[in-house]
Amino acid sequence: MHPTSDISLLQLLLDASIPVQLVMLTLLGISVWSWTYIFSKRATLKRAHEQTQRFEDDFWAGGDLAVLQQTIATRRNEHGALARIFESGMTEFMKARRNHASTDTVLDGARRAMRATYQREMDSLESHLNFLATAGSVSPYIGLLGTVWGIMQAFLGLSTTQQATLAAVAPGIAEALIATAIGLFAAIPAVVAYNRYTSEIDRLSIRFDSFIDEFLNILQRQVR
Repeated sequence: MHPTSDISLLQLLLDASIPVQLVMLTLLGISVWSWTYIFSKRATLKRAHEQTQRFEDDFWAGGDLAVLQQTIATRRNEHGALARIFESGMTEFMKARRNHASTDTVLDGARRAMRATYQREMDSLESHLNFLATAGSVSPYIGLLGTVWGIMQAFLGLSTTQQATLAAVAPGIAEALIATAIGLFAAIPAVVAYNRYTSEIDRLSIRFDSFIDEFLNILQRQVR
């Protein structure tokens, strides 16, 4: 790149060396995917909170649990994770009662069914979080790689000039530093979203765990 007194950001990007441009494109792709997962996960968790609250209101309203189980079973995908956990436990409980199983067998079957569904629901809620964590961790280093390469090329270019001046290396250094800036731009939202969504999922996990324990206590009273 030749020194110029009028350096625009777009011109720096266009005039960057091929390796630096590849780094920038990689970071741009990571950023696009990160924001896609950020918005998608935000909508998913908002819906999960609303569905969990709605189911808890229905459950603690004191209605017939068998009727509630049948209602959920007909449209499982519309009622949320906690409703599906309840439905799996209640289904197993009713099946064991019909087979005249012992109290311990009935409760153990319901517990295992709910725990299996709980794990599947948590895996679904945590999907794509690993990508956000990875993006937040590696993006600054990818940007730094582009920066190091660009600065190295800028100083190597001094060997072809008769007089080493700041104006001669400024464009090359500027384009290199842009790679670091893009890396941070990709990393910071991913890290913030990962931390926030992990916290929200942990709160949902605690609510699910508490419900399983409380529901098992209710079932235990019914089989006595």
